[in-house]
Amino acid sequence: MKKPGRNDACWCGSGKKYKKCHIDFDERIEEIEAAGHIVPDHSLLKTPEQIEKIKESAKINIAVLDYVAEHIRAGISTAEIDRWVNEITTKMGGIPAPLNYEGFPKSVCTSINDEVCHGIPSEDIVLKDGDIVNVDVSTNLNGYYSDSSRMFLIGDVSEDKRRLVEVAKQSLQEGLKAVKPWGFLGDMAQAINDYIKANGYSVVREVGGHGIGLEFHEEPWVSYVTEKGTEMCMVPGLCFTIEPMINMGKPEIFVDEENGWTIYTEDGTPSAQWEIQVLVTEDGYEIISY
Repeated sequence: MKKPGRNDACWCGSGKKYKKCHIDFDERIEEIEAAGHIVPDHSLLKTPEQIEKIKESAKINIAVLDYVAEHIRAGISTAEIDRWVNEITTKMGGIPAPLNYEGFPKSVCTSINDEVCHGIPSEDIVLKDGDIVNVDVSTNLNGYYSDSSRMFLIGDVSEDKRRLVEVAKQSLQEGLKAVKPWGFLGDMAQAINDYIKANGYSVVREVGGHGIGLEFHEEPWVSYVTEKGTEMCMVPGLCFTIEPMINMGKPEIFVDEENGWTIYTEDGTPSAQWEIQVLVTEDGYEIISY
């Protein structure tokens, strides 16, 4: 981590001298790194100005999901959801971040029942009574990114699917209890994994969350199956998603060979996922998008 001189301007952009601003902060990071832990570099720590711009992006992301919540129902195609997301995002001045990202063809991911994530909207896919569906919205506003997803129950959903969705949502709250400045991402991961296992479900291992803010996907990659005291230190200013993918059955998954994107549970059982975007603060955390 490159450090300014003691009397140079601080790297955070405050305008203060480094010795009056972040020198103690950086020394603490160095101590944690010297103890063998992973730490973020300055580029991953969001400044107050960047945080405000990320929050502006998140306003669009939340508004889009609110609209989906009000209008989603049986008989709607996932292509219609894609149109909603694109139209509202662009009308509010943003760009749907998934569109053309590494070749993804649509503005949103819509994942139904045994689809774990990255479902591609289509006119041929129509929501029906009893479905559970994850709508994953991501927004780019002037180069600042937000990302969150919600589960929706379509019509008369079976009790086992309903419980899966509720436990998946509660797992975020269990994880948030462990999001503390100077703790570790593994603390949050173990809290989630322990809770999910206690409820009889499994957590997908290969797909996780990510840092976000100045790019759609930044370091760190966020696992939900690692152990307490491991993974990157949650330094104040770190911004990332919490989005564990919870399977009713086993954790194994596979990728659709035809489209190269959609991920399914290997055993065909339902999967559920809620996603929030979190900022680590000096005294805890702040939820940026939900």
